[in-house]
Amino acid sequence: MPKLDLSQIPVRGGSSYPGKLAEAVAGRFNQGVGDAGGLTQFGVNIVRLEPGALSSLRHYHMQQDEFLVMLSGACTLIDDQGEHEMQPGDCASFPAGEANGHHLKNMTDAPASFLVVGTRTPTETAYYSDIDMMVEMDAKGFSFTRKDGSPLTADQIGDET
Repeated sequence: MPKLDLSQIPVRGGSSYPGKLAEAVAGRFNQGVGDAGGLTQFGVNIVRLEPGALSSLRHYHMQQDEFLVMLSGACTLIDDQGEHEMQPGDCASFPAGEANGHHLKNMTDAPASFLVVGTRTPTETAYYSDIDMMVEMDAKGFSFTRKDGSPLTADQIGDET
């Protein structure tokens, strides 16, 4: 089954970010095309950003490479070097272990999409550049903490309890 029927692959919204942090990516939708094709060594997703939406909170990965290519619309890549306009065909790469926090923001009034490819490793640690947060991932799932490993605070995630 080399050719995938995109109309048959679910599009998912939402986020694994805790509490109010998920609000930043409310207009992001992912389509897991690599999983649908049976790929196991790397992930491939088509990501759609509605106007004003972010692809993620600004982050960088310690074990996993990331690569993206713009498919449609326009986004702004925001990283430690500033803002970079991204048009269809433009590419960006983020090598594992390079502490360059990055994300895309759709600053236009039309939807935009990009293809993102990333390494799959048994474990991963990612750090968030603009907030005191890291995530550790393993076979059990995600664990969000402060960068020193202590629990996130109610103020950080908007939890009233």
